[in-house]
Amino acid sequence: MTGFVRFKTVAIGLALLAGMTTAGAQPAPPTPVPFADALRKAADDLFGKAAVTGEKVNLVIDPLIDAASGAQSAATRSMQATLMEMVKANYPRFNVLPFDSEALASQPVVLVGTFTAVNNQGVTDGPRDAYRICLTLADLKSNSVVSKGVSRARLEGVDATPTQYYRDSPLWAKDQATDVYIKTCQGTKLGDAIDPAYVERLTANALINDGILAYETQHFREALAFYRAARKLPGGEQHRVRIGTYLAASKLARREDMVDAFGDLIDYGLGTDRLMVKLLFKPGTTQFIDDRQITEPYPMWLSQIATRARQKGACLEIVGHTSQTGLPQVNDRLSALRAQFVMDLLLTGAPDNRGRMIATGRGFRENLVGTGKDDASDALDRRVEFKVIGC
Repeated sequence: MTGFVRFKTVAIGLALLAGMTTAGAQPAPPTPVPFADALRKAADDLFGKAAVTGEKVNLVIDPLIDAASGAQSAATRSMQATLMEMVKANYPRFNVLPFDSEALASQPVVLVGTFTAVNNQGVTDGPRDAYRICLTLADLKSNSVVSKGVSRARLEGVDATPTQYYRDSPLWAKDQATDVYIKTCQGTKLGDAIDPAYVERLTANALINDGILAYETQHFREALAFYRAARKLPGGEQHRVRIGTYLAASKLARREDMVDAFGDLIDYGLGTDRLMVKLLFKPGTTQFIDDRQITEPYPMWLSQIATRARQKGACLEIVGHTSQTGLPQVNDRLSALRAQFVMDLLLTGAPDNRGRMIATGRGFRENLVGTGKDDASDALDRRVEFKVIGC
C-alpha cells in the first residue's frame, strides 16, 4: 500500500510539473496560410462576430494601409475590393457606402485595416517572413470597437508595391494621423472607445482619399482642390495633404507651387526632428536608381533641405539605410557610404553647412518593410533620412 501511495504521489507530481511546463511555454506562432485564405478567415471573424445592432448596418471602409510604411499598396487595394465582394455576397446585413462626408453623417460602422510584414516567430530583428492582417470595425453610433479579425498570410503571391500616389511621394508618409489609424486597428480590443483623434480626422480622411484617387487617375486639378479643402477641416493638417499638394503641383508643372509645397514638407520634418526623404538607390550601390523621371527633382529637394536647415539653424545627422539582403558588415558600410554621398551633394551647394552635418549608417537594422525583395515594395528600406540633432 505504501508503495502504491508513493507511486501515485510521484505520478501526480510529474503531471503537475508537466502542466506547469505547458502553461509556462509560449504559445506556438500562428501558421501563415495563402493570402486569399488568410483574408477570408479575418473577414469571416470580423463580420460574423460583429456586435452591432440593427437589421441593416451602414458600413464605410477607410482605406486599408501597410502599417510599416503608412502606404496603400496593390495588396491593400485588392483586400478592400475582396472585402466589399464578401460583404455583398455573404453579409448582406451590412450596407457598403462610399467613404464620404454624407455617409459619415449617418454614423456608420467604419472598417479600418492594416497589412504588415512581420517575423512570424516574433523575433524583433528577424527577417519578415509573413504578413499580419488586422481588421477592425469601429461603430460611430456607440463610439466603440465592435469586432476584430486577424490572421497571418504567406509572402508568396502578394504584390505589396505601393500605389501610384505613394510611389511618387517624395517623403515617407507616416504622421500622427497614420499612427492613430494603426492604433485604432492594432491597439484596440472589443468594447474599447474609439480614439477621438481618429474620429476627428474622418471627414478630412475622406477628402484626402478623394484626392489620392483623383491624382492616380490623372485628374490633378481636382486632386489639388481636394487637398486644399481637406487642409481647412479639423484634423486636415496631415502629411498626406502636404505630399498631395506637392505631387499635384509637380504634375501641373507649377514650379513655384511645387517648390513651396516641398519646402512646407521640409519645415514639417525639421519641426518634428525627423525627415525621411525617399532618395532611392540601386540595390548594392551608392548610385541613385536609373529612372530620370524619379531622380529629376532630387537636386531641388537637396537644395531645399540645405536651405531650410540653414534658415532654422538646424544641425543634421544624415542616416543611410539598406535593405535586408547581403552580409551585415557589407550593409553597414554601404549605408554609411550612401549617407556620405548625400551629405557631399548637400555641401556642394551649401559648403558653409559642413560643421552642421554628420553622416552615419544603420545597415538594415532599422528596416521599415524588411522583406528584402529589393524592388518597389521595399524601396523605403534603401533610404536616407535626416534627423535634427544638437549642434
